[in-house]
Amino acid sequence: MENLRLSGGTLVTESQLIKADLLIENGLIKEIIDESQVTQGYKVIDCSNLYVSAGFIDIHQHGGGGADYMDGENDTYLKITEAHLKHGTTSVMPTLLSATKPALIKAVEGYLSAEKDDRIRANLLGLHLEGRYIAPSQAGAQKEDRISNFNSQEYSEIIEKANGRIKRWSVAPELLGAEEFANYANKNGIVLSIAHSDADFDTTLKAFDLGFKHVTHFYSCTSSIVRKNGFRIAGIVEATYYLDDMNVEIIADGCHLPHSLLKLIVKLKGVDNVSLITDAMRAAGENVTESYLGSLEDPLPVVIEDGVAKLLDKKAFGGSIATSDRLVKTMLNAGVDLVSAVKMLTVNPLKQMNLNVKRGKIEKGYFADLCVFDKDVNVKKVIVNGKIAY
Repeated sequence: MENLRLSGGTLVTESQLIKADLLIENGLIKEIIDESQVTQGYKVIDCSNLYVSAGFIDIHQHGGGGADYMDGENDTYLKITEAHLKHGTTSVMPTLLSATKPALIKAVEGYLSAEKDDRIRANLLGLHLEGRYIAPSQAGAQKEDRISNFNSQEYSEIIEKANGRIKRWSVAPELLGAEEFANYANKNGIVLSIAHSDADFDTTLKAFDLGFKHVTHFYSCTSSIVRKNGFRIAGIVEATYYLDDMNVEIIADGCHLPHSLLKLIVKLKGVDNVSLITDAMRAAGENVTESYLGSLEDPLPVVIEDGVAKLLDKKAFGGSIATSDRLVKTMLNAGVDLVSAVKMLTVNPLKQMNLNVKRGKIEKGYFADLCVFDKDVNVKKVIVNGKIAY
């Protein structure tokens, strides 16, 4: 493994921009040094007029490069991670959508196999299950015939099969059996997230007390104010703003949320409580006009246009085709500063998912996962575990 010196760039740290050089040894960040300091034994990487940040961390990603994590093919994980790697994503939490128990177990087995695949250069952080215990009224692009009420025998079997790899589960907390599920998930170290839910304000507050500290793709399939017999009932959106410590993730692709809502979310929740996600489906990183959600065996067709996947009737979105660099660009265009935008895609995701790994920061002793990009967030180089990957 070569020792590297990234020279002449501007480092995007957790709290500020620093004009300095970065030394990498044995796959780790050794030191931040002044540009004038002389060193020997390092391969110099010229980063003049470029920014150097920690590698991007995507905690909600379904696919890319023509593949979906539900596919179960030998090259599934390789195709997806390579497609996103060139856009700066060095760590990922593969996400599985609503499916039958056999399909979910097969997908879990796919993750366990991928962990042993030396060809995969991105870091796999654990699995995220999105569904299948969600509200039919908020199913979004997930198939309604794959949605179910909580089934303790089913989810306990899936968790046991995963052997500690499930790190997060997104469900609707208003469904019968949610409290039992929450207690079981908490005992197994699984982060609970509210998703595809019609919970009202009070139910959301109760869910928060049960351990639901995160909201999946905020505003997408997320209840808000409704009127019943003339009376207004607040929902998840209002409860999330009310709860100071509730975290949110947002699909900052410029389609799912307009700049007005991006500004509002950052202002009311604060930078530290927001993570950026791609929620990318298989068409991410591809130049196609047609694709589908889910596995090869259970596809939901979509069309790709206007920078997003849409259901065939085009009345609703059917998934994101975003990459991590696009998320940062969108936040910058919405008026968020570069340090904050990068923090939402590096430091915050790990913290919110309770993942205690030395990644996501430019700091001594951390793994050298790095993204080098220009002022327009065009990715020029990606380093994973101290090795140039792109």
